[in-house]
Amino acid sequence: MTTTDARPADGYTGAIARVYDLVHQGKGKDYAGEAADLADLVTARAPGARSLLDVACGTGLHLSHLAARFERVEGLELSPDMLAAARHRNPGTTVHRGDMRDFALGTTYSAVTCMFSSIGHMTDQAELDAALAAFAAHTESGGVVVVEPWWFPETFTPGYVGAAVVEAEGKTISRVSHSRLEDGATRIDVHYLVAEPGEGVEHLAESHRITLFPRSAYELAFERAGLAAEFLPGGPSGRGLFVGLRP
Repeated sequence: MTTTDARPADGYTGAIARVYDLVHQGKGKDYAGEAADLADLVTARAPGARSLLDVACGTGLHLSHLAARFERVEGLELSPDMLAAARHRNPGTTVHRGDMRDFALGTTYSAVTCMFSSIGHMTDQAELDAALAAFAAHTESGGVVVVEPWWFPETFTPGYVGAAVVEAEGKTISRVSHSRLEDGATRIDVHYLVAEPGEGVEHLAESHRITLFPRSAYELAFERAGLAAEFLPGGPSGRGLFVGLRP
């Protein structure tokens, strides 16, 4: 058995990046359905939307479906391993390497999206403000910014344990996570056992700190970025969505 640690500063890396999609799809995450709902939301708020930038696009599974709905779809990702997977999966799509806090692509889009609670990796209000300012700067007039938040302090469940066993691509993957409260944030420790015939069992581990911003912090960041925001309950993960319009 071998053990590998992810580097949280760079997001999901190495072997964990390679099993990421297998686990979440095996748990029932519907990337196609989420992309369709997201595209419908964007076009309802910005009729005629033609372009979209997906920030923290991960391995590009949303991108591959969004490309069918918009003339120009691009991604932005910090983790080199996730970036490589996104580019491999979407060979005709531009995927930039960049940090959501300070990226500058020199162009604008009808919509900028940031899904799967990636925004929670911002550590404080200043970083949250910086990210929303960067999103707004890349959104054309009349365009829309969609952000899926992490849990709010009052909706987070300390001590939550998640577990799943997935069989895919000849592998059996067991994922167990434990979430706890840590200085106003969620600390999530995740362990994977990846078994493959003839290869033995590999142990992978990662730990992430995800900030528990209150709803008011997101609303303030949208306001400071010049975006008129509304909060929609529900969303793809039950954590809701913030939708901001750029005048």
